[in-house]
Amino acid sequence: MCVLLFNTELKLFVCVLYFAKSVELTGVKEEQAVAVTTPISSRDLWGLLVQRHPRLSLLQDQVVLAVRQQYVAIGDQSVTLGDGDEVAVVPPLSGG
Repeated sequence: MCVLLFNTELKLFVCVLYFAKSVELTGVKEEQAVAVTTPISSRDLWGLLVQRHPRLSLLQDQVVLAVRQQYVAIGDQSVTLGDGDEVAVVPPLSGG
């Protein structure tokens, strides 16, 4: 469970959940991340996550984000976030 740690003017805090390969690349399953503006494009949101964890760039063309449990492809579409929202990094799952 993610807990809002603090909030200051002009900063929005969201909980980021990592799954599968993204856990290996970041070394964490969840964390607080800062998004300065909202709405934000999903591409810019992904860029913020890659700044925090550069190894995530290995998943650039394979990953989708889920915002409030709704899948969002990484692109130019606008995403409106609220304090405490969950953003999940969902790489392709392997299995058979």
